Amino acid sequence: MKNMNKTGLTVWFTGLSCAGKTTLSLAVAEELRSRHYTVEVLDSSVVRQDIGKNLGFSKADRDENIRIIGFLAHLLTRNGVIVLVSAISPYHQVRTEVRKRIGNFMEVYVNAPLDVCEARDNKGLYRLARTGEIREFTGIDLPYEAPTNPEVECQTDLEAVSESKEKVILKMEKLGYLKPRDYSFPYSK
Repeated sequence: MKNMNKTGLTVWFTGLSCAGKTTLSLAVAEELRSRHYTVEVLDSSVVRQDIGKNLGFSKADRDENIRIIGFLAHLLTRNGVIVLVSAISPYHQVRTEVRKRIGNFMEVYVNAPLDVCEARDNKGLYRLARTGEIREFTGIDLPYEAPTNPEVECQTDLEAVSESKEKVILKMEKLGYLKPRDYSFPYSK
């Protein structure tokens, strides 16, 4: 089926490591693809492996990684793609910068308390950060600046993935980026 997107959009999922950004972005992608939208998922850690291999985790390097992802999202968005970005992106200033560059931008704050994120961490990164084996880890050594006015906030410690996904989809519909679903029954008059 042909691309149903009229305009591209970047949906930027931000939050602490292990808050559920990737899980939620993949659930949204699945829903959008089932509705025949053209979707691209940009996961920060994947982009970093492919494009930003020389970047470390200092504030300057983190900001540069977000700018790279923002540039890629901008190119895709202006070509009618719905781009789902999953990135900690801890600093308000650089998130604002990419929002301005992209234009069609929707911020989703994937909010989960630090202790919940630590409990979900199957890679042990938080443990390594707490013991000093990893330095400059967001939420431990470095701050995470939570969005002050995101279009959507998902509290992943309180909501099922399906509930959070629905909040994102409904906001995309409300903002006019998606055709609203028809909830009427085919045989109703």
